Amino acid sequence: MQHHGLLPPRDPYLPRFEQWIDAKLDGLPDEVRQPVQHFATWHHLRRIRAKTGAGAPTRGPIHSAKQEITETVKFLVWLHETYQRTAATCTQQDVDEWLAAGPTTRSAIRTFFVVAKQARLNTAVTVQHRSAKSSPSLSQDQRLAWIHELLTGTSESLPYRVAGMLLLLYAQPLVKVVTFPTSIVDDADSGMSIVLGTHPTDVPEPFASLIREHLAARPNLRTGAGSDSPWLFPSTLAGRHLHPNTVMDRLRDVGINLLGARNRAIGELVLECPPSLVAEALGYSAQVAFLHADKAGEPWARYAGRSIKAT
Repeated sequence: MQHHGLLPPRDPYLPRFEQWIDAKLDGLPDEVRQPVQHFATWHHLRRIRAKTGAGAPTRGPIHSAKQEITETVKFLVWLHETYQRTAATCTQQDVDEWLAAGPTTRSAIRTFFVVAKQARLNTAVTVQHRSAKSSPSLSQDQRLAWIHELLTGTSESLPYRVAGMLLLLYAQPLVKVVTFPTSIVDDADSGMSIVLGTHPTDVPEPFASLIREHLAARPNLRTGAGSDSPWLFPSTLAGRHLHPNTVMDRLRDVGINLLGARNRAIGELVLECPPSLVAEALGYSAQVAFLHADKAGEPWARYAGRSIKAT
């Protein structure tokens, strides 16, 4: 009904998030529930409602918000049960002990204490940004083996092979891949190109043939999507593209390390071209591209200096 204009567009994630917050707060002691409710409602929910009103995607922000709220609940319950202290009476030593004794996901409580400081609930505690010590990455041999498998193998159906190739060849996050319209593909007599950033990028064979095959037989066009679906990866739901988790789960089940594949792909690309050009072609920021170039050990410092002065 939304697809055909009988109902206005509705964000499917926001109402589920509102229900999730209510369920998360249910049964908590007042000393924990009250600060978490303020944090969830006035920081996260307000921000996500604003994104919904602006038409911005909310799946990623809601996922991050859930993690921060969950870790905050865990910490405040531990603090209440262990030391009978609250968010207002929490000390720096309490936080340091909590962070040191558990997994790195505990650092997600940082946002809560930033908000608590702004609200003057607790101005004594500071949680530093956590920087990852290492980034997962496939070897180039592993990347090439997966490219060969997706081009020639039968481990997955055609749509997921195309999505995986966009990850392995062009370092495209699958959250972004599922939102691609068919209009990004230009199949001219001179060859195929695809627009991922600010200008078209060539698509080599045999991947170009794989895309042609997929475009000629996109799934779900006779079910919910409809023959006029603009999406490269249509969903069974009318007017929608595939959910990113569907694609990610399928490729993970095959055995692909998604983050490792993306890191290796962009790392190889910045070895071949100046990072600023890679960023423009793939839709990345220049800072991210230069960071990967630095990790890859490619000395683009002179080029970077000229680019920065030019801008």
